[in-house]
Amino acid sequence: MNDPIADMLTRIRNSSLRGKSTVSTPASKLRAWVLDVLSDEGYIRGYEATTGADGHPAIEISLKYYDGEPVIRELKRVSKPGRRVYMGVNDIPSVRQGLGVSIVSTPRGVMSDAKARAANVGGEVLCTVF
Repeated sequence: MNDPIADMLTRIRNSSLRGKSTVSTPASKLRAWVLDVLSDEGYIRGYEATTGADGHPAIEISLKYYDGEPVIRELKRVSKPGRRVYMGVNDIPSVRQGLGVSIVSTPRGVMSDAKARAANVGGEVLCTVF
């Protein structure tokens, strides 16, 4: 697997479109940090570390719905292995005029675009969520 973050985002997107309540993905620190941001921003209910069917560490993600519709309407990977996207603090895009969130990997950790602006740090824009 070349892009584990894109794999996790695709699993979340596909599961939410199918109306699943939970989805499982292999565990890693970066995935957990991205899920922390999604949880803090209210896009998922939460997640917990488990062991997968193959015995490897996994993360069980609880998806969130409102009136039967998924809370996550759009989930896009921005920085890819073939083309990394780095932005300074003044260049970090706002998603849907502030209704969505960009997840940014900064030297101070993985955080939302608003927190990155408040901390005055830029970094790699991992994905956008709306």
